[in-house]
Amino acid sequence: MTQDKQNLNTSYYPTLDENFKQALNLFEKNLTPGELFTLLNTGNIVQKQIAALKIDHIENIEQAKILVNNLTGQDGKIREAVALKIYELISGGQDKYFFDKSIYDTFLAATIDVNSNVCRNIITSLKFLQKNNDFCTYFTGKLIDLTQNLIQIVQKFDFQDGKYKVNKEVFKLYWCLETIFEFTEFIPPNVLKNIIKQTKDINEYTIREKTAKILTKIHKDPELSEIRNQLKHDKNYYVRRF
Repeated sequence: MTQDKQNLNTSYYPTLDENFKQALNLFEKNLTPGELFTLLNTGNIVQKQIAALKIDHIENIEQAKILVNNLTGQDGKIREAVALKIYELISGGQDKYFFDKSIYDTFLAATIDVNSNVCRNIITSLKFLQKNNDFCTYFTGKLIDLTQNLIQIVQKFDFQDGKYKVNKEVFKLYWCLETIFEFTEFIPPNVLKNIIKQTKDINEYTIREKTAKILTKIHKDPELSEIRNQLKHDKNYYVRRF
């Protein structure tokens, strides 16, 4: 299809071959950092994905924001590429550019992405930011609010109905608890205890599994020790293994 025909046909979508050729051309080009961030701002799916993968450093917080803004509201291929790049940059020592509240909010949203690879890479990245007290205070406050809201929603579900909504919200709570595991020491003990007391009884083993995992980091509370012992006798192996 010619470029003129593409312009006339508003329903035109690139073929797999066309996308591959475009991706290959972008990989072969020696693009400047400015060009890469322009593609991240205004490009199509292929352009944003390749631009994210080609970035090897950032120079300021504005570039970090451009990168992080592509963690939400974008095609899954873009979100996954961006999450991987963020992990590479932060773990590689460029974490100083990611200390900004607007970035923290997007990071929180990315921890419950529908794509597990996005969740894992962002949660792993966040561990490198824990040296910053302001980040930990702000982020854990938002994380607690999100987790408690999801608990209230999930507790009302009938897990026998098999609806997608149930699975989606459980998935979000699952990743919230995984994030809490990494931030346990920054969460007030009474708040953490309340979360555990609620999630230990949710009739979905993946939630009880994450609850049991969190309890492996808590050793001085008799009531939580009893809950951990209870979960060690859970009917599900993945819960019991902790």
